[in-house]
Amino acid sequence: MSRATAPTEDQQYEAQLRAAHGDGGGVGEYLLHRAKPHLPPWLASAGVGLASLPAHYFWSGQPGVTAGLTLASVALTGLTWWAGRNTTQQRRLHSAVTVAAASTWFTAASIAGPAAGPLGELYFIGAPTLALSWNIRQILRRNVDGPTASADGGFLEKVGLAKTQVVRSEVGPNKASFELQLPRGELTSTDVSKNLERIAGALDVPKTAVRMMESPDSASRVTLTVVPLDLLKNTVPCPGPSNPGGSIADPVVVGIYEDGTEAVVYFPGDPAAARNAAHFLVMGMTGSGKSEGGLTALAEVLTRSDVIVWASDPAKADQTLGPLLPAIDWAALDMPSTRAMVEAIKAAIPVRTAWLAKYGYKQWEPACAEVQADGSPGMPYLIGWFEEAAKTIRETDDDVFTGIAQEARSAGVSLVISMQRASGNQVSTDTRASFGSSWCHGVRTEQDARFALDDDVLDAGASPHTWKDKKPGYSYLVANGVPETFWATPLRDYLSSTDYLTWVVLAFAEARAGIDPVTAGVAARTVDRAFTARTRYPLPGTTPEPETLVDEYEVQDIEPYDEGTDDEEFTDPEAELPEIVSVVEFAQPTVEPPRVKLTAAQARAAMEELLDEFEEEERLVVGPSDFMEHCDRHGRSRSWVSGQVSAFVMAGRLAETNEIGRYRIVPYRMAA
Repeated sequence: MSRATAPTEDQQYEAQLRAAHGDGGGVGEYLLHRAKPHLPPWLASAGVGLASLPAHYFWSGQPGVTAGLTLASVALTGLTWWAGRNTTQQRRLHSAVTVAAASTWFTAASIAGPAAGPLGELYFIGAPTLALSWNIRQILRRNVDGPTASADGGFLEKVGLAKTQVVRSEVGPNKASFELQLPRGELTSTDVSKNLERIAGALDVPKTAVRMMESPDSASRVTLTVVPLDLLKNTVPCPGPSNPGGSIADPVVVGIYEDGTEAVVYFPGDPAAARNAAHFLVMGMTGSGKSEGGLTALAEVLTRSDVIVWASDPAKADQTLGPLLPAIDWAALDMPSTRAMVEAIKAAIPVRTAWLAKYGYKQWEPACAEVQADGSPGMPYLIGWFEEAAKTIRETDDDVFTGIAQEARSAGVSLVISMQRASGNQVSTDTRASFGSSWCHGVRTEQDARFALDDDVLDAGASPHTWKDKKPGYSYLVANGVPETFWATPLRDYLSSTDYLTWVVLAFAEARAGIDPVTAGVAARTVDRAFTARTRYPLPGTTPEPETLVDEYEVQDIEPYDEGTDDEEFTDPEAELPEIVSVVEFAQPTVEPPRVKLTAAQARAAMEELLDEFEEEERLVVGPSDFMEHCDRHGRSRSWVSGQVSAFVMAGRLAETNEIGRYRIVPYRMAA
């Protein structure tokens, strides 16, 4: 049994004509049927005119009613404007103008009378004009393509977004944006995000080319963005420093978005912009270009004049950081020095915070790096960059960065941890929560992407798992100071050559900040030689020649013996010695007082006194050699001193450090 089809408009028109000429109807009935859709504006106009007569009869001459009608007119116009916020701008304006004109005339007619002054003429001219304007609008809205056609040719219905209207569109050379009005109560932004892949398939573009952004003002509106061509497929070389010699508070350029906009990150906070200081989680699988992007960002940082960098890579040593090592204040390329760096940053946070409070800073700002009013040197910003952070976390503690990240921002310190996969097995949820900004490159699965990107960003169209390692340098940047409209927009990291990195190290060596006494002092007291004896890499081309030690006698020019030039007489060894003419008396050797041999108990007491003296001198790290300088006079051997140091460790008065043979003094209260 075939399904009946709806009659077309032409068929309906022919049926109406037949009815008009002989099927029980007439021409008048047909005309009335055709005029019905256009009657409401005329009926409303007539109703307003008729209603003004009793209104004038009952309300004329009453001041209170006059004020009430005026307020009602204003309120009705405002309500019309507010109610039309989800319609087109033209319809909203047309409705508001119609209501304003009608309510104003009705108010005047109710007070003065419909025929008073020009009110009668205004009615008979204005009412038909407004009614006709709505009739014209209705006629122009007639769909000549039939009742099933839609403004988008049925495209939205095909992708599961039936009844959705396109209320605004912007089309550029390689970007099209459509503002969609979803049917209220039927579809939400979640339905749109679930259909992004279907939309991409219908448009024959990659999935990453279609993105969605929710409207902050209405849950029933979204903006759909389509970028048909991939303008990032070619490698983008770094164009050079964006702000050479400037402040780290200025944006750091790391790449370029698909529309040509520069991708930037911010490290320090800015109260004026309501932006907090940032910690970054950099993630991406092997081959995704994560390390190359990091080098570009580090090189940009090292062109600024008020920042120092402590960098760690215990897995690859100098393989990644090599070209930039001469510009890095402290490079930890093994696990012992990395542990020491973590401890130094922990200890530096309260000291740096106290310094900021002393000089009246609520958080770090560029003025902190300048000489202060009392002549004290400034404090540069500190960035702790941890490459291959998974190894650091694995060999220390999965919460090793949690406390630092929670407290460091107020001390002018930003952390960057870079790893392949920030899964729960490697990074605690507290640590991930403390790193509010993320820079995600290609990953293996969507679950991996969720370790770095929020669900909202993924729902908006971000999909780094579609790249994997096939598109090195492609990434998403979700960070403080980056507009939300760019969170789901792919960018490509700038690629920095080794020659460029070397140039950065050399060109900005003089402008680059040195470490401040406050940070250096607390690092030295906390980890001792791990910091004070850290390797400082020379600038390229200035490596000193290795020193060659020679015996002082070898530098003397000794000529060979020549008998012809020897005028001295030969001395007979058998001859008698000459008589003594004078006697030279040498000083007598100094007689040292005998050493006092201390008993074991007395020697231990002397060791404890020395430990107290070291603590009073604020020497936080000591070793056996420090005690031997004083204990030799007591007649005790080095092995005995080492044993006493071990006893102090067992008693809790000394604690081991990352350096062999060096111990941190524990105050009596903590030891107890």
